[in-house]
Amino acid sequence: MSTKTLDSTLRNQPQFFGHPIGLFILFLTEMWERFSYYGMRAILVLYLVAETGSDNPGLGWANDSAIALYGWYTMFVYVASIPGGIIADKLLGQRKSVFVGGMLLVAGHSVLAIEQMWAFYAGLVLIVMGVGMLKPNISTMVGGLYPKNEQNKRDMGFYIFYMGINLGAAAAALAVGYVGENIGWHWGFGMAGVGMALGQLTYWYGQKYLSHVGNLVVDDRPDEEKGDSGNLISAIFSHTNSIIGFALFVVSGLALWFTTGAWDYGLLIIGLAFAVGVGIVVYNDGNKVEKDRILVTYLSFLIIIIFWGAFEQAGGLLNVYAAQKTDLSLGSFEVPASWFQSVNAIFILIFATIVGSFWVWWKNRKKESSSLFKMAIGVIIMGWGFFFMSIASSEVVANDAGEILQKSGMQWLVLAYLFHTLGELCASPVALSFITKLAPERWMAFMMGAYFAATGLGNKVAGLLGESASSLGEYTIFTGIAIFCTIFGVLVILILKPLKRLTHGAEEIEREADESEGFEMADPRLEE
Repeated sequence: MSTKTLDSTLRNQPQFFGHPIGLFILFLTEMWERFSYYGMRAILVLYLVAETGSDNPGLGWANDSAIALYGWYTMFVYVASIPGGIIADKLLGQRKSVFVGGMLLVAGHSVLAIEQMWAFYAGLVLIVMGVGMLKPNISTMVGGLYPKNEQNKRDMGFYIFYMGINLGAAAAALAVGYVGENIGWHWGFGMAGVGMALGQLTYWYGQKYLSHVGNLVVDDRPDEEKGDSGNLISAIFSHTNSIIGFALFVVSGLALWFTTGAWDYGLLIIGLAFAVGVGIVVYNDGNKVEKDRILVTYLSFLIIIIFWGAFEQAGGLLNVYAAQKTDLSLGSFEVPASWFQSVNAIFILIFATIVGSFWVWWKNRKKESSSLFKMAIGVIIMGWGFFFMSIASSEVVANDAGEILQKSGMQWLVLAYLFHTLGELCASPVALSFITKLAPERWMAFMMGAYFAATGLGNKVAGLLGESASSLGEYTIFTGIAIFCTIFGVLVILILKPLKRLTHGAEEIEREADESEGFEMADPRLEE
């Protein structure tokens, strides 16, 4: 189908408050998926560190071990988006991939409700696979609901979609967190599974509003233009640059393994070699403009890793800090530590429209408002939130045995999450929209998967930083994160002009008619 015909189809879709009804189907689906994910995340570390002999027994792990598992788990959840994106691009299409991912998630959360260690690990694996299939593809479908020339409307669509994410996250931390901490951890895990089942039913019911998006893209270019990109594994070994990229990661992984004995990190780097190889194949497959846009997208992933490496202290180090070193007394009521996982999401619901409207006002005043600029500002603001945690950690008093004599006030956590939220609203929904503007249609799901893989690597960085707090202390970690994020964000702003040139005006021009030339949607209903 031509770009003109597709744009006409998109404009003629049923609307609700000026946006396609399909957006709200995806909004509700993602809301329930995030309810399940963030509900489980809110209690995962607390379950791991809870004493085995308590009224609500957990696994009794040490803090650093629990945060380490959290880091590995959240990393793999998002790194799995790369194979999830490839499967969508090459085999199923995004719409079917989302359905498969939802089924895996229902199964994973249901298994977690079983009080057995095999069920615990099996449930985590199923959730990793499910998020990998669902997360990149449902986000890509949001971008596919809008014509190419409706950039501002697409950005606002992602803000609405993002509010769905955080509505689910806020409800999850409150409901699942309370049930997990006060009734039983596995009851909380099971409750998250019920939420995912509701999301799957919503998605199934709304298919009539989504039949025109997320279908398998057929590459109709001549064979000499396509090259060997159809077979990704062989394509890695068909070009010098992809071979070099692949080999460097394999050698680095093996060297780390055999010199330090860190086989887990060695295998991770070796596994990433395939992702790097495929990323270079995608780059090689583009024309001059596409290559520049792919390159700047890859560079933006570094911003994503830094951002989430700091931000995702929320589910690990900040979660443990809230439970162990924060005064949770509110009169006679003891605030569940897991409830702080909802603060970020509640702030997003309050400030999402305000921040989105601010950037529209800012752009109308002819100020710098590119996605890369917003992402850099987001990193800086989010980093400043950790200064409040530096103040909090300086209030804590402990004796030589490590017993806490004085805890810090809750207000510092709330202020930290406020700044984290404002930073997230500047960076995250904008990044999602940015990728749908720059990525070639035939590689859209892979590029979104690579974005979430970068998010996953950021989660792993967060886990490593959280682990190091046991030896370096929270004050050092919090202050170091704040200073580093500020410096990094400023550096990105300083090199903004050359980065923007690589986008070839993708955020300014109204239409790039040749972007999807030579591609058709593999859905005969759209030809009727």
